[in-house]
Amino acid sequence: MRLRSRRLAALLLTLAVIMASRALAAPTVQDPALNTQVTRLENGMTVLTLEDHTTPVVSLQIWVHVGSRDESRYSGLAHLFEHMMFKGSKHVGPEQHMRLLEARGGLVNAYTSQDVTVYHEDVPHEALPLAIDLEEERFENLDISEKTLSSERQVVLEERRLRTEDDPEGRALEMLVATTFIAHPYHRPVIGWRSDVEKVGVPECRRFFDTYYAPNNLVMVVVGDFDTAETLAHVKRVFGRLRPAESIPRNPTEEPTQHGERRAVVEFEVRSPSVWAAWHAPATGHPDGPSLDVAGQILSGGRASRLYRRLVYQEQQALAADGGYWELQDAGLFYATASVRPGASIDRVESLLFSEIARLRDTPVGAEELERAKRQLLVSLVDGLATTHALAARIGSDYVLLGRIRPLDERIAQIQAVTAADVQRVARSYLQDSGRSVVRVVRPPGPAEKPAPAASPRRPPRKGAAR
Repeated sequence: MRLRSRRLAALLLTLAVIMASRALAAPTVQDPALNTQVTRLENGMTVLTLEDHTTPVVSLQIWVHVGSRDESRYSGLAHLFEHMMFKGSKHVGPEQHMRLLEARGGLVNAYTSQDVTVYHEDVPHEALPLAIDLEEERFENLDISEKTLSSERQVVLEERRLRTEDDPEGRALEMLVATTFIAHPYHRPVIGWRSDVEKVGVPECRRFFDTYYAPNNLVMVVVGDFDTAETLAHVKRVFGRLRPAESIPRNPTEEPTQHGERRAVVEFEVRSPSVWAAWHAPATGHPDGPSLDVAGQILSGGRASRLYRRLVYQEQQALAADGGYWELQDAGLFYATASVRPGASIDRVESLLFSEIARLRDTPVGAEELERAKRQLLVSLVDGLATTHALAARIGSDYVLLGRIRPLDERIAQIQAVTAADVQRVARSYLQDSGRSVVRVVRPPGPAEKPAPAASPRRPPRKGAAR
């Protein structure tokens, strides 16, 4: 359904010219997102439409501007509703929303992150009216009952057990984020703390839904093979009857400056210990973002990157290494992690890891290494726009988190403009020893009763965890 198209070929060809060009003015990329039409309904709902008739596919996404950062009394509510939205409404039974669209060749899913909850469908163009009607039905008539809550509570608790409590990577990442953010609500896990998920009731769920699932907190994105005027008339007719919320509360807490290293230990029955580290970094859209992206690519952009070469190949102390810049709406993290090779020392691995961070701060990056990292980022940027789904995701993310759709030319120019001095500057600004948080995953004292899986590094989700 997410078909690659002639658009990708054109973008990659233009990118090749850009990367090969030595001229001061790079060629302009034909960016389809610049043709996006923004429509605001009377009830405050925003609709972003972009016709693209390259393939007979339409991507429909509804971005709800609510994530774990917006939870106050109970954690995990945003993620819980991602599940409950598939459990039926007044006129559509449990799981029928997904089945009706899949029967017509559609792909349906959702995800929740710290900042947003996104419901997305990729459907043949003739199924778009049905997809719009099904979305409106569950936003207006969702079944928020004790029966539905009890059912999905157990599903979420099992997901938490599998992905966090019984998984060394999940535990490490949860501990790393909670250790790094001590005041900002980002310290809560998106999936929620177990006790909160167990205790939250129907009244709290209804209050949360009425507040954050209101039309003035929604952005609908439609990209692909459809008629704009016809689709907008349909959306206005059905979604226009939803009532807006009087206010959308946001948590005002800001993370204070960290003064000194923080450390935590997770004990888990693993064959391979691991070390994780994070530093505070700026929020999405910050001018230092491109330089941090390049720094992350130099450190961990594949097997030719510094961390992999030094820790895995040269010193043979680690099984894998990873890192990079993880940007969120209110703040960001720069992280690095490595899993320890059997028989090697976790102290040695940590020392090597931090020596590479120090080298990034202390020594300018070479021209060849810098250009390779920038090329990798540019290819990734353009390749990620090959489908209607990816294009809709870019449009939705930019609009919800930044309030505008960034031109592709702007993003390419920002990456191209990064210098070796910029990389060294952001490393010195953000990656200081006194501002890092460190988590080690180690085996508990005493003999292990049975073998357990290794804790190999996992990249934090940049756009949220898929449902």
